[in-house]
Amino acid sequence: MSEASASSLVSIRGLSKKYGKHQALDNINLEIPRGKIIGLLGTNGSGKTTLIKLMNGLLVPSKGQILIKGNAPGVETKACVSYLPERSYLPDNIRVSHLLSYFTDFYEDFDENKALSMLSSLQIAPDSFLKSLSKGTKEKVQLIMVMSRRASLYILDEPIAGVDPAARDYILKTIIRDYNEEASILLSTHLISDIETILDDVIFLKDGHITLTSSVEDIRNRYGKSVDSYFREVFAC
Repeated sequence: MSEASASSLVSIRGLSKKYGKHQALDNINLEIPRGKIIGLLGTNGSGKTTLIKLMNGLLVPSKGQILIKGNAPGVETKACVSYLPERSYLPDNIRVSHLLSYFTDFYEDFDENKALSMLSSLQIAPDSFLKSLSKGTKEKVQLIMVMSRRASLYILDEPIAGVDPAARDYILKTIIRDYNEEASILLSTHLISDIETILDDVIFLKDGHITLTSSVEDIRNRYGKSVDSYFREVFAC
């Protein structure tokens, strides 16, 4: 991971977040460069979701700052950050075509033709109601919407949790194939062994602190272990 520089896509300095007496994040510093797929890894309660919500402007820091392309989370960053939340926010009673229209109207960087091509490759009819689709297919539709934006930063929270292996493979292939190479992807997951082959870098988060930022290659060379094995050792899980 790079040191602080003017070319960083995301710069985080002295970031803390408390919920009452609980310190979810404690004075973290982080730089995210362009052109990387980065795993945000940690156990439940480590602070991953809090960090993601702060980056998306869904929470306000207790202290410190986040800058994405030089701007604090807000209107400017929503125009360049494409966010996939852990839980689906899509209403069941609309058609896929209505979802396409919504994204086209709301996001200037949304590529409808790209989304239609991806839907066609999966044989998902645009006139389908979301409630008629399986959980795995809904996950694919939501990911297609997110990855069809020409964003600078994609933040994916547990994109492969709870879907079957075939859907998981498609989602990972989509992540690799269908994003702007000048952009970066921050991918939070518990399923490290399934995604580490697509990662460039990793961030280990534990008890609200960043305990490691490293390239995947460096972990393998230095410790002679996979990221999943090293994570299990560090977190004793």
